[in-house]
Amino acid sequence: MVAKKTSDKIVLDVQKREINGKKVKQLRKEGILPANIYGKDFVSQAISLNTHDFLKTYKEAGETQLIYLNLDKKEIPVLMHNLQLHSVSGHPLHVDFRKIDLTKKIEAHVPLKFINESPAVHQNKGDMLTILNALTVEALPGSIPHDIEIDISILNEVDDEIRIKDLKTVAGYSVKDDPESVIVKIAEHKEEVIAPEPAPEVAEGGPAAEGEAPAEGEEGSKEQTQKKEETKPEEKKE
Repeated sequence: MVAKKTSDKIVLDVQKREINGKKVKQLRKEGILPANIYGKDFVSQAISLNTHDFLKTYKEAGETQLIYLNLDKKEIPVLMHNLQLHSVSGHPLHVDFRKIDLTKKIEAHVPLKFINESPAVHQNKGDMLTILNALTVEALPGSIPHDIEIDISILNEVDDEIRIKDLKTVAGYSVKDDPESVIVKIAEHKEEVIAPEPAPEVAEGGPAAEGEAPAEGEEGSKEQTQKKEETKPEEKKE
């Protein structure tokens, strides 16, 4: 099974899968990833593919780029969807592919890529706060961008910001999010609060430091006890 790119077309070889349930663990041990294809007016199909080829394709296409699954010598246009990863190792466990109609527009979440450097950050005037990491776009499946670049070199001072409405309009797709939404901004540095050091503790019953007055009530209590013992009348002997 091979993942290959012809011009701008990503093709991934897959095959039908007969193994299901707990038995798919053995497939993973053999370097095979279980998957499914589903979609409107399409009968869901269990498939498998080479894990190494999948990871290579995922790095290139992500969940926004059009992929053609080569199944039984037929190419099925899909988008990657619902990737399940192992909670500890991070290895892929299962993935779904959504079959799509190339003639109909769809919505997709496209990650943002911040380029260049903010003068405000470089000159230590403030900190850059990232509010949004992705945008929802609408486009034909073949026109969905891999990512959207955000040039932060225009952020020169504290309170400078970039909103969705500030982005240049690009032919082929439209952004569906609120134009007034802030993507990134420069904020003042947060003052670091240093907690006061705790006062040293004196061990209970320990001697007072040289020159230190005894605790209130200590010496007086001893003197009063001594006087009471001296003035106590002698008991009569019968």
